[in-house]
Amino acid sequence: MKRTLLCTLLVLAATAVASAQQDDNQALAANLGRDTAQQRLQEISVSKFEDSGFWRVYMPIDQGVIEARRFEGGPLAKQPLAEEEAIGIATPDRYVLGVKASFFRRQNAEIYIQPIRPLQIPGITKTISVWVVGRNNNHLLSVVVADYFGNVNVLRMGRLNFSGWKQLTTTVPPTLVQRDFHYSDRMGVQILGFMIEPELMETYGTYYVYFDGLTALTDLFAEESRDPDDMIDSW
Repeated sequence: MKRTLLCTLLVLAATAVASAQQDDNQALAANLGRDTAQQRLQEISVSKFEDSGFWRVYMPIDQGVIEARRFEGGPLAKQPLAEEEAIGIATPDRYVLGVKASFFRRQNAEIYIQPIRPLQIPGITKTISVWVVGRNNNHLLSVVVADYFGNVNVLRMGRLNFSGWKQLTTTVPPTLVQRDFHYSDRMGVQILGFMIEPELMETYGTYYVYFDGLTALTDLFAEESRDPDDMIDSW
């Protein structure tokens, strides 16, 4: 009888200890989640394609002829960014960038839309979005970015097989290096431009595509929490 009672007490004690440990682990995990979720996510405008002279277009000379110009207009569904409206710094957005590619014949081709200088995105970029008129072709649009060390990465945004304006978004993978934790004054990615890979069976005639509203969802926590008295390692 005594042995049975002792065993029962030991089992109850072990259960209580295990339950207490489980509660402690859950509390620790919750606190850890709050500690590591120090983020200041904000959607920022990277380019509104207002100046066609800031963008250059290119395709191999043996594949066709390409040109670009700006047009008035834009997607009606596009809304001003909340942060810009809140502080009253919304800039005009009257124009879009139009690109016209005339193919010589059916063949594997590539179309490039590049800014005259890389577009630096502050903070740690999570997603990149752009509004596009795809003209219902099965061409593939990608955004070309450079990581912290200058390595070039091509991130697929999606097929252009739709009519009218549509916002395409791609996620920046965590494997893409955006920061060296030894330095606090340099971080983020640079947008080097866009690449269109035309569908082979649709590389004939003339192809039109339009761009507007290049934005990024970025984490500005490290930018805003940086020590203003810290030295900048640029000497």
